[in-house]
Amino acid sequence: MDRVYDLAIIGGGVNGCGIARDAAGRGNSVFLCEMNDLASGTSSWSTKLVHGGLRYLEYYEFRLVREALIEREILWQIAPHIIRPLRFVLPHHSGLRPAWLLRLGLFLYDHIGGRHLLPPTRSVDLASDAVGKPLISGRYKKAFEYSDCFVDDARLVALNARDAADRGADIRTRARAAEIRQADGIWQLTVEDTLNGGRSTIHARALINAGGPWVEQVLNSGAGVNAKAKVRLVQGSHIVVRQLYAHDRAYMFQNADGRIVFVIPYQDDFTLIGTTDRDYDGDPAKVKASAEEIEYLCKSVSEYLAKPVKPEDVVWTYAGVRPLYDDGASEAKAATRDYVFELDTPGGAPLLSIYGGKITTYRRLAEEALERLAPYLHSAKAKEGWTATAPLPGGDMDVSAVVALTAELMREHPFLVHAHANRLAHAYGTRATKLLGNSRSMSDLGQCFGDTLTEAEVRYLMANEWAVTAEDVVWRRSKLGLRLTSAEISALDDWMAVNRDSRERPLREAGARP
Repeated sequence: MDRVYDLAIIGGGVNGCGIARDAAGRGNSVFLCEMNDLASGTSSWSTKLVHGGLRYLEYYEFRLVREALIEREILWQIAPHIIRPLRFVLPHHSGLRPAWLLRLGLFLYDHIGGRHLLPPTRSVDLASDAVGKPLISGRYKKAFEYSDCFVDDARLVALNARDAADRGADIRTRARAAEIRQADGIWQLTVEDTLNGGRSTIHARALINAGGPWVEQVLNSGAGVNAKAKVRLVQGSHIVVRQLYAHDRAYMFQNADGRIVFVIPYQDDFTLIGTTDRDYDGDPAKVKASAEEIEYLCKSVSEYLAKPVKPEDVVWTYAGVRPLYDDGASEAKAATRDYVFELDTPGGAPLLSIYGGKITTYRRLAEEALERLAPYLHSAKAKEGWTATAPLPGGDMDVSAVVALTAELMREHPFLVHAHANRLAHAYGTRATKLLGNSRSMSDLGQCFGDTLTEAEVRYLMANEWAVTAEDVVWRRSKLGLRLTSAEISALDDWMAVNRDSRERPLREAGARP
């Protein structure tokens, strides 16, 4: 008889991969398919924050904010290489939210989530503090500085998938869920290889629809479910410019329209600005930052910064579609960021569809999803909550150890310059030593594709992290696309196409187990 998985998951974003990791760690047999690359949808187009969502307090989303604040430190501790603390400066604007309201919100932010490691809020005199220097002189006198965390969102997804595969999950990328059927209480999932068109069918006792913006399309693939919940697609666009200031703090700027915009130090030499919030109607795969949105972001931050940001300063833009649960809110900015589950059992087999959610709460979402499916997953081990303490691949170190790891890599491999070693430490954590092997010179790492990207790293990503194209490598597994030329990226793509040999393809389909 064909193998019957305990759980099949459609969607390789942060929710799907987080659930795959948790379920595999509990002893379930898990299958996950993603029609493109891991994190190729919403999960790689975020503002790169693990945060409580300070502004959600205005919409009385206290449960969501508390859960997110608790998760903030948990995620930092299990992935200290890709997550780091970040201090945010919130200037007081006399014409907008009053200072007492900001103080109250930040007091709640500091205390309802069990903050232990991150420093508390403080008041800042912008006339004397370094964070006041980039701002328009004399316009803003007072600010509040509070803590949140920065995350490499696409790597968070890849590492969850990697850990799931290490625990036995079958992870297949470039594999589209073409058809869903049910027979005798078992789901039949037909998967199409988007690279060669080949089809195969797998069987599972339970099915999770983590399709993100495509959640409703998945249900239309023959699942036999009439969904009651609806998804609201909200576009969020970001711009990246050259570094705007020298210090390491981020800013949270309030706009007159009630929205907020973040200004965040990014990839050492750049500054990230975002995000927008507007309803989106169209193909989620074709979303792009519009000229109107770029102008809006430039104008918003120029209300605060002494040196205005102009559209011609933008070196890169990206946009994503958030698949929010449609709660009937009149404005996109007010739509809930909480997650909602819809459990159906057509013919007796469970199908759990996921609406909404945010990166910060993906781990708790995974736990709750498995709690909902517990009556159907009889082989699960009693390991509730295990993901809160088990580090993600490369994260088996103290939250402050990345600096020491960088130094160690440079001692073991003296040919590495600091920028190269630091990038590897932040991307791969303790697994950077596996990537570097016994190399004693740059030539030992093979061909260099530009900047610090070497053949050894690309081979590692192809064998261990499902990278298939140059885009996977330079825009999701890293952000080296900001530094490489289009010719260098094209050459990398050609090299990867040649080196996707018959050995690597089965390895990727089998979960890329090292």
